[in-house]
Amino acid sequence: MHVVRPSVEPLGWKKSFLWLALAVVCFHVAYTSLKYPATGLFIFGYAWGLVQLTNQLTVRRAFYFGLVTGYLCYAPQLFFMWSIFGPCAIVLWLVLAFWVGLFAAIVCGSRRRWGQVKAVWLIPIVWTGVEYFRSELYFLRFSWLNVGYAYPAWLNGTGMYGLGFVVFAIVSLYFHRHLLTQKMIEAILILVLLLILWAILLPAIAYTKHKRVPPVSLVGVQMEFPPEHLLPRILDQALAKNTNAPIFVLSEYTLDGGVPDALKNWCRDHARFLVVGGKDVITNDVYYNTAFVIGTNGEIVFKQVKRVPIQFFHDGLPAPEQMVWNSPWGKIGFCICYDLSYTRVTDELVRQGAQLLIVPTMDVAEWGRHQHELHARVAPVRAAEYGIPIFRLASSGISQAVTGGGNVVAQTRFSGNGDILTAQLRLPPRGSLPLDRFLAPLCVGVTAIVTVTLMFLTWKEKRVWLKA
Repeated sequence: MHVVRPSVEPLGWKKSFLWLALAVVCFHVAYTSLKYPATGLFIFGYAWGLVQLTNQLTVRRAFYFGLVTGYLCYAPQLFFMWSIFGPCAIVLWLVLAFWVGLFAAIVCGSRRRWGQVKAVWLIPIVWTGVEYFRSELYFLRFSWLNVGYAYPAWLNGTGMYGLGFVVFAIVSLYFHRHLLTQKMIEAILILVLLLILWAILLPAIAYTKHKRVPPVSLVGVQMEFPPEHLLPRILDQALAKNTNAPIFVLSEYTLDGGVPDALKNWCRDHARFLVVGGKDVITNDVYYNTAFVIGTNGEIVFKQVKRVPIQFFHDGLPAPEQMVWNSPWGKIGFCICYDLSYTRVTDELVRQGAQLLIVPTMDVAEWGRHQHELHARVAPVRAAEYGIPIFRLASSGISQAVTGGGNVVAQTRFSGNGDILTAQLRLPPRGSLPLDRFLAPLCVGVTAIVTVTLMFLTWKEKRVWLKA
């Protein structure tokens, strides 16, 4: 069996730790704060260091360097998990770090097996394939801290996974530019520029098309486990400040059961629609985590169950189906809390023609400010991807109203008990799926083929050596 020797000398221990340190520092700077979106550009340093770390003497060493890098990036950012899961959080951090280690191992194996030139083309594909799989396709899927979430939302016109693809493509091609011809470099630069223009111009074009459409007013009241008997009074106070708003929203798990008559009567008396999170109980402790829509007639006119209940939580049964509400203003889709983090959930709503997403959310205050800030990165990115507005009402912050271009036009404080979120949002004719929804699954398939091929060739070599 023939193994191509790498044309670049593998990294020694000292340089490996320096690249590791660069990757970790740049990752944390990129996720510094929502207030400084420009720091997201430091994610290039993370990709830079990670790509360099794939140049190791052995695949095993590359995996361990990737694992450590991932752990040092994810564990501090997700330290709030300790308050939820205790010491078990260490295992969850390791699970997330595993995927970074796997990326480093696959790329290192490709370098050593097929040479630098072929590995260069595989780097962005493998990264996107691994990132999409860990974020969307297996039981512990978790999309937070993705490369796309680090950047300003409006750059995600091609999709958050597509943005990650572009970042790793630029970094890997820059480091291996001496291996490419001038024509190849020019073609790549033109493609990257076109993708960037697409990401910048698509939201602006979409907004221009529907800027004359009359907006719909929405009002949300931010509360964590409020006493049920006080809800009509609280809604009265919100209505007094927003007399023209037709839709009011309360968070996930506002109700510990179904919709009480008091809320139905409130909607009937004031001729308003109310979206409220509660439980559609089946028997005893078995229920669906549901967003109820109460109409102006005081009846439940629509309800949507949470599609992906949170792992290890008592969060109800998964939704048997997804539908959109044909409201008087257009088609409105509903995501409940973390459902918004999964593109495979939101994509379906957009396919059904959703023109607005309403997202009742439960973010417990004791999880801390940073957890809320990380969660607040999701809605702007998702809005920019589809070109549709999002109204996200959280229990204790940070609630947001986002335009179809990914611009946050209103938000509440953390923890902000009793804060009122008010916004007027224009509904476009329909949303559209970003380009990466076709690219990312393809990358998963290619990555799987590459991984299986590397494992098979390694196994075959070992058999030959044993026989010899």
